[in-house]
Amino acid sequence: MKLNDLVPTEGSKKPKNRVGRGISAGQGKTAGRGTKGQGSRAGKPVRLYHQGGNLPFFRRLPFMRGKGFTSLNRIDYIEVNLSQLASLPSGSEVTTESLAKAGVIRKAGLPVVILGNGELTVPLKVRVQRVSKSAKAKIEKAGGSVEII
Repeated sequence: MKLNDLVPTEGSKKPKNRVGRGISAGQGKTAGRGTKGQGSRAGKPVRLYHQGGNLPFFRRLPFMRGKGFTSLNRIDYIEVNLSQLASLPSGSEVTTESLAKAGVIRKAGLPVVILGNGELTVPLKVRVQRVSKSAKAKIEKAGGSVEII
């Protein structure tokens, strides 16, 4: 097979429809644009959501603000469950840097919250930004300690 042997699949290429080229072409006179009106004229097309001078539908609706008020001071925590910490060695210190190094979280710079989902059997020294009450109880029950940074 050579490059000059390549041909497109049958039916995949259609010839361009030349409108406005006489009545024998099938798209003569108004060229498929109808008679008169804004759509038949040359130039800039009608913009999206245009409703011919009426107040547009999206402006007639009340404001939809999504999920309500969003605080500018919001802090997004990376959530880590106790089940993810169970694989760490006994007595190790849990910080954002050590979690990133262990592959539990992706970025070390963001604040971390420890949640109480799962069981913990090894004692750990936890030093993070936030710990839930149930997680703190389980960590201390396993013989570990919790310090909030």
